Amino acid sequence: MKTTTLIIGCGDIGMSLGRQLKEAGHRVLGARRNVQMLEGSGIEALALDINDVDTLSALPDVDILVYVVSADHFDEGAYQAAYPKGLASVLAEYGQRDVPPKRVFFVSSTSVYAQQSGEQVDESSSTEPHGFSGQLMREAEQILLKHAVPGTVVRFSGIYGPGRDRLIRQVSEGRIAPASPPMYTNRIHRDDCVGVLAHLIDLCLAGDEIEELYLATDCEPAPLHEVMSWLAEKLKVETTDIIQSPLKRRSSKRCDNTRLLESGYRFRYPTYREGYTHVLKEGGFLEGVKA
Repeated sequence: MKTTTLIIGCGDIGMSLGRQLKEAGHRVLGARRNVQMLEGSGIEALALDINDVDTLSALPDVDILVYVVSADHFDEGAYQAAYPKGLASVLAEYGQRDVPPKRVFFVSSTSVYAQQSGEQVDESSSTEPHGFSGQLMREAEQILLKHAVPGTVVRFSGIYGPGRDRLIRQVSEGRIAPASPPMYTNRIHRDDCVGVLAHLIDLCLAGDEIEELYLATDCEPAPLHEVMSWLAEKLKVETTDIIQSPLKRRSSKRCDNTRLLESGYRFRYPTYREGYTHVLKEGGFLEGVKA
């Protein structure tokens, strides 16, 4: 019998995950407010407002539920609706079912960490976020982990990849982060986000031990200046404009992915070099740049 997987908030990552799971034999349902994006994807589209009881009650029973919702806007109300409130509503619905999901996966963020002095952080590190985004994400994590339905939180670091090229464009404009003080950045390619979720779902379905929390980031935290300098060399641009203001709001930490690696996951893009090399080539950023 096919495994039925529901992806709530089926956007870029959700669609890529859905296609991969479908190829592996899953029945995949994608739920989002606007389902036009799912046309032609092969994923069964379900129109859903996560804060509407009627549409939630119409959702079918599923084996695996992946909650990968994005807030509509970067403001407190939107984050409250998307994360603690929305996730709580979904859990309330599925928690009362005769056959609840085997496991719920919640896509969270390393914004739950407040460390800003280059400290190394892992799943056991303290989480005392200063901003509303991290605070509400942390609240949602706790809602899941305290719920009767088994759940796993996956904290992604900075996601880059197709359509997520802001750093490349900044460097293309000659902008770069200062070398001192070093501001550590942690990254994960979109394809590895998909790979991590598929890997953890496989572990769950195989009956293997799975933790309640994973920090999903690549294998090399690096100073932002180093990453941008590397990009500048690849793009053959001279960086002269030091960007200051965004860095004042940044945290600086080094995320440790040991637990994820020990679970058996192997990164397609283990560092920013492999990942950004692929993005630069596939995105056409190197056109006209002499080798």
